[in-house]
Formats: sequence, structure tokens, C-alpha cells
Amino acid sequence: MSNPLFDRLFGPHVASERTFLILPDGRRISYAAFLGRAAAFAHALTGLGLVPGDRVAVQVDKSADALALTAACAQAGLVFLPLNTAYTPAELDYFVGNSGAALLVASPANAAALAEVAARHGAQIQTLGTAGDGTLADLAEGQPATYPTVPRAETDLAAILYTSGTTGRSKGAMLSQRNLISNADALAREWHFGPEDVLLHALPIFHTHGLFVATNVTLIAGGAMILLPKLDIDALIAWMPQATALMGVPTFYTRLLADPRFDRALTAHMRLFVSGSAPLLAETHREFEARTGHRILERYGMTETNMNTSNPYTGERRPGTVGLPLPGVELRICDSRGTPVQPGEIGTIEVRGPNVFQGYWQMPEKTAEELRPDGFFITGDLGQQDAEGYVTIVGRGKDLIIAGGYNIYPKEVEEVLDDLPGVLESAVIGVPHPDLGEGVVAVLVPRPGATLDTAAIAAALDGRLARFKHPRRFVVVDALPRNTMGKVQKAALRKDHADSFIQTART
Repeated sequence: MSNPLFDRLFGPHVASERTFLILPDGRRISYAAFLGRAAAFAHALTGLGLVPGDRVAVQVDKSADALALTAACAQAGLVFLPLNTAYTPAELDYFVGNSGAALLVASPANAAALAEVAARHGAQIQTLGTAGDGTLADLAEGQPATYPTVPRAETDLAAILYTSGTTGRSKGAMLSQRNLISNADALAREWHFGPEDVLLHALPIFHTHGLFVATNVTLIAGGAMILLPKLDIDALIAWMPQATALMGVPTFYTRLLADPRFDRALTAHMRLFVSGSAPLLAETHREFEARTGHRILERYGMTETNMNTSNPYTGERRPGTVGLPLPGVELRICDSRGTPVQPGEIGTIEVRGPNVFQGYWQMPEKTAEELRPDGFFITGDLGQQDAEGYVTIVGRGKDLIIAGGYNIYPKEVEEVLDDLPGVLESAVIGVPHPDLGEGVVAVLVPRPGATLDTAAIAAALDGRLARFKHPRRFVVVDALPRNTMGKVQKAALRKDHADSFIQTART
């Protein structure tokens, strides 16, 4: 038996001296050197007693070593579990415990705070820094630069990514080797990636966009990546003449357009700009094309499915749409009973294909609710598909907020707000934001006789919630709108506050 994921992504490059990574300081790492480092990590991991199928939870800053650790897990048959670097120890406690992770890898700066989390759930803890340091790096030192790849099947679990919903706890989406391989293959073909491509990579690698779309597509194609630690407009502009492609969220493009240095001459060497993880305003599409001559290619995906649709590389890229279903992906728009609707009608998007996940980790009932017996996944997104097959997202049946490409679970924020002194109840909503796609607004009702200091409330969220979950605007009202059943009408709130950030941007 082979290891399809490792063989497909890394196998052709084991001895290649071609450049894989270009670091911010200008250093270049070949495929061979990168995979030698991954092999050393694989030896270190198995030396800790980890066996195929064990989960490795990772919360570290973006680096070449962090990427090598993902390759090591694939080669050793371990299940990779990337975690947002903004998560607090309290939030990480759930993920480590729920996943049954055998190992938690943390940045050296966070090791002390996370040691208690690991110990509470019987996990080992190791550290990995951005400069080749940390205890795991020490264990890898001197290890062989080759590792006997562990056989795995296409149906074996490759990764667990936790995703937010609107009720209950975060869910661990189980992604198989086949899920990841099929999607990378399809995207590399559809977006015409080849060995001559150099991807400007400024996305986080704890998210499916930066890890499984950007990185895997580059690996499939045998191209190179300029690995930037985060979104930095000065760095993007400095490196762009050496790149051919950029994958980003709408924030990337709105901030680039705000910089006068970003123009047609700067982008002359580029062939592709991709946007996803949040809606891109049609106005941004138009302004981008007028400034650069390039049309942004927008696509649509989810943690549970990787990518589902894409505007075409050659053909019409329609602003406001997320394009056509990818090859091998079936998409239908259904009513509340699961019956497909007519073209142009709005309904819930459902998808089926080799990209669709295996289910939610240790949540069979939730899996049964969202995966139909015929294999279609109920995304919860509302959309419509025209007669030519183009899909438009019109909203979400769930209240999930996507800000800057990050998923935010409103109820989690509401529970923290409701516990603060003087707050009777709250409602957290997402409304259009010109930079982030959606911005978080918290609507608060004070307790009788209480006066709410919104600045103090904002400060009180520090350490309780990851920074990206913090509301960017607070509104105090006498009461929340409710229907006859007592349910808060969030649609009405979104309508009332729809101009919260657009208005700010205009003034």
C-alpha cells in the first residue's frame, strides 16, 4: 500500500533542487532540503511514541518549519490538526480534549500557558519556533533526512479542521487523503498552475485556504512560494514583481487598492489573483480591473468541502458570483425539504464529490444532520444558480460570520458578553465591511438601571476571546427585536445596522 497524499504532493520532489520556498530574508529552500527537514520531524514525532492515526494539534506561527511539520505528519501517517494562533488557552482546551490529540505543538512563547491544557488531556507538549528553534526542532536535529513513508489508504484521515456552527460546540471536520488530493488536483488544473509559477503566500496556514488550497496547489504543480508571515502590504508590493499568483481574502485586495503604489506596472508579471473565504464586493472587482487590468478570480469553499466552485480561468469571471462547480463536484440548490429548485431560484446549496469530508469527529448525529444518505452535504449557505451554471451566494441559513476569512461563531461571543456586568442580553451579527468582507457588531441590552460603557466592555473581552472574534462596533438598545415565539430577529438587526462600516468608510 502507498501513501497517496504524501506520494502525490511530495513524492515527485524528494530529490529536486528546485526552489520550493522563498523566505522574507531572501533565503531559498529547495524541495529536497524541505523534505529532508520534514523527514527529520517525522523521526522526531515517531520517537515520541506517536503512531499512525494519532492526532497532532498544532498552534505555531507560520514558518518553513511549520509547513515541514505538516509534511512530516503526512509521511508518518499522523492526523494534522491546525489551530488558529489567536485562540486562547481556554479555547484550545476544547480542541485538544475533543480531538484526543496525542501531541500539542506550541510556539515557545506559549508553552507555559498551554502545558496545563496538554496535561489535563493526557497529551504531550513540544514547541516549535519560527527560527528553527523549540524542543521539537531540537529532537529533529541530527535525525536522518529520509523517512520510510507510512502506507495509508485514500480513505484514511489526513486532517481535522474545527469549524464553527450556530449551535453547540465547534465541530471537527474529518478530511481524508482523497479529499485533499482531489481538490488540489482539480484546482491546479482549473487555475493553470505549473512549475514556473511563484505564489505570493501571505495567508495563515491554520486555515484550509492557506494550507490546503495555496500550499497543496503549489506542491501539485511543482512551483514555488514566497512565504510571508502575514498580510503586510509593504511586503506584498515589494515581492509582487517576483511572483505570478496571489491567493487572498477580500482584505488583501481592498488594502492593496488603498495604496497608490499598487498599479498596472507592479502587476505586469502577475497572471492570477484569487479571492475567497469571504464575499468580495462587486465594486472591488471593478476597481481592481480598472487599476491593474486583471480580473480577480473568486471561488467558493468550506472547511468541510475544500473548494466547490470557481470562476473560470479562461472565460467569463462574473463579479458577484463564485463561478461554476469544479470538475467532479456536483452542486444543487434545494428548498427546505431537500428538493432541487428551478434555475435562478434561491435555496440551500448542497454539494457532493470527492472533496466532501467524511463527517464530524465524534459527532455522528451532527454528521447525519448535514450529510444526506445520497452523499450531498447541506452547506447551510443560501444561493442561486443561473441557467449557465454560475452560482451566487445570497446569504447563509446559519448565522456564521466570516470576517477577514475567519469564521466567527456568534453564540460564543454572545455568551461572553452576556456574562459581563450590566449586560442583560446581546445579539452578535455580521454586516458588510469594505475591508474584511463582514464586520462584527454586538447589539447590547443593559440590565434595568445599568449604564453600559462600551469601551470597558470591549476591553473586558481581552483574554476571553481571540482578537478576530471581538466586535468592531457596539450598539446599546432598549430591547432586541423578537418574533411571536420569542426568537431574536437577527435578519432585522442586520438590516438595521447594514451600513455600520460602509458609512464609516465613506466619512
